[in-house]
Amino acid sequence: MTVNVTKTAGYKAEITWAPEDDPLGYLAAAIEGDQLEAALAALGTTEDLAPDGASLAEVARHTTELVRLLERRAAVLVVQLRDDHEARGEEQMSWPQIARRVLGDPDKHSSVRRMYDSGRRHLGR
Repeated sequence: MTVNVTKTAGYKAEITWAPEDDPLGYLAAAIEGDQLEAALAALGTTEDLAPDGASLAEVARHTTELVRLLERRAAVLVVQLRDDHEARGEEQMSWPQIARRVLGDPDKHSSVRRMYDSGRRHLGR
């Protein structure tokens, strides 16, 4: 993976990636469609985020779009974590092991299993 976020100076950063890191165009769309900017703005402040209700609704929409995409991608990553390890001949991780690594709590195995099921549906498996 060659996606890089480099802090350039003070409160500035630069994001770079190679075309092969974005074959579906999600990175480009998140940046060009203002989802990333809106989500980062929402992450950074809770007050005076937008001058009016219409603008605030747009920030909320962009942020929600990015959150949904990231949730789908995280679910696919859980499928890869569970299935691809086994396909490579490695021991398959248990649900509590995956929950500990992904969610920080082995007791959240039912949550990670739901992510897995969602990821499989997204992949058409």
